[in-house]
Amino acid sequence: MTPAPSRTDVIIVGAGFAGVGIAVHLRRETEQSFVVLERGRTVGGAWRDNTYPGAECDVPSHLYSYSFSLNPRWTKMHARQPEILEYIERVAEEEGVTPHIRFDHNVDDIRWDEERSLWIARSGDAVFEAPAIVMAVGYLSDAKFPVIEGLDSFEGRLFHSAEWDHSVDLDGKRVAVIGSGASAIQVIPEVAKTAGRLTVFQRSAAYVTPRHDPAYTEAEKRMFSRNPELMKQIRADLFWANEERYAQRRGTETLVATVTRQALDHLAAQIPEGELRDRLTPDYTIGCKRILKSNDYYPAFLRDNVTLVSDGIARVTPRGVVSPDGTEHEADVIIACTGFEATDIPMAHRTFGRGGVSLHERWDRGMEAYKTTAVSGFPNLWFIKGPNTGLGHNSAIYIAEAQMDYVLEALKRIAAGETLEIPADEQEAYMAEVERLSAGTVWLSGGCRSWYVDPRSNRLTTLWPDFSFTFREVNSTFDAQPYRLETAEANA
Repeated sequence: MTPAPSRTDVIIVGAGFAGVGIAVHLRRETEQSFVVLERGRTVGGAWRDNTYPGAECDVPSHLYSYSFSLNPRWTKMHARQPEILEYIERVAEEEGVTPHIRFDHNVDDIRWDEERSLWIARSGDAVFEAPAIVMAVGYLSDAKFPVIEGLDSFEGRLFHSAEWDHSVDLDGKRVAVIGSGASAIQVIPEVAKTAGRLTVFQRSAAYVTPRHDPAYTEAEKRMFSRNPELMKQIRADLFWANEERYAQRRGTETLVATVTRQALDHLAAQIPEGELRDRLTPDYTIGCKRILKSNDYYPAFLRDNVTLVSDGIARVTPRGVVSPDGTEHEADVIIACTGFEATDIPMAHRTFGRGGVSLHERWDRGMEAYKTTAVSGFPNLWFIKGPNTGLGHNSAIYIAEAQMDYVLEALKRIAAGETLEIPADEQEAYMAEVERLSAGTVWLSGGCRSWYVDPRSNRLTTLWPDFSFTFREVNSTFDAQPYRLETAEANA
């Protein structure tokens, strides 16, 4: 017998920073019932899944945290993955959110019921219904494997950095790492310590800057506990210091030159002049891809057991990886540090709005949303950490909290019996302004390929093309005026 649907006011999909955050606000500030559907066995999202050695955050800990739950116990400036996961778990528990979460509930299908003005979400045999749904799935949640001839034929162990196989002992093994991005620069120094032979396959060199990462003393932690205002000031100082970095992305020549010199000086200080340094030197404008931070990435290539291959991959064989010159690099293990399905999120293929149209179909030229939260044809559906919400310079949590303010006000209107849908022309006008802001940024003109840009349309679909503080100015205050409204009476 099929179980009866579970009815609630709001369905939240995902229990990472965004999902837990909006759940906290709903519980604190409204009487609305809600359920959080989470495919994993605990909260945390990307910080639960990415357990690779060396995983830690590029954004300072006091900034990469909720403004309503500052943490005086961070151990160092850039927290490691276990510490961040512990933080999210603690917030969910202390705020009373955990009982609302249905773990091990992967969402198979989401559909808008036009007759009843309800969203219906299915997870296995379980069915959930609500007039409103919040998509908090993010765009860095589903691992993306490279498309390489013969990859399926590899007879050794193969896994993605975001799905680390801890049963594989790398001690003394021949390991191939594919990729040289944000995850790779943390993985490579750690794997190099134990692997018998490590071969790194680099598609394009990254700009890497020094990582300032002091540990907090017990005295400092006690001071933070006694004086929360000090943590708020540190948070503000870090935020505005990071905001200055945005001008680099707009191509301001003096700032671009300064940060470029900082990165190249870092490379020169750690890698001697010669062929290796040349191959580790980027050939595009800095900021076009994510600028990385590491003190131990470059030194890893000076180890006797590490080899850099920078001319690409021809194919994979049962025994290893073949470079374009025909050399076969034998491997026992291949680790793909190749990012995520950022521009074409899997949930878009499983979410259907008016007329049964999927988000994937609606986004045929790339992700887009009015005020980064609402999509035409998908009434009462709201995104947090969706289209145009990524940053190359500041804290993603700041962005998510700005969206939470917007979405919470919309949810209060829905609780009063309204159905809200943004018209297509309003969405198009908003996206035209986003594209105007995107023009001239280094992401579109810096001479690189990155996951920031949708390959189908060459539009900037993942990043916000302006300062973080302007994101809050533009996208955090809900205004019902542009929306098409229907009341409960009209829906009856």
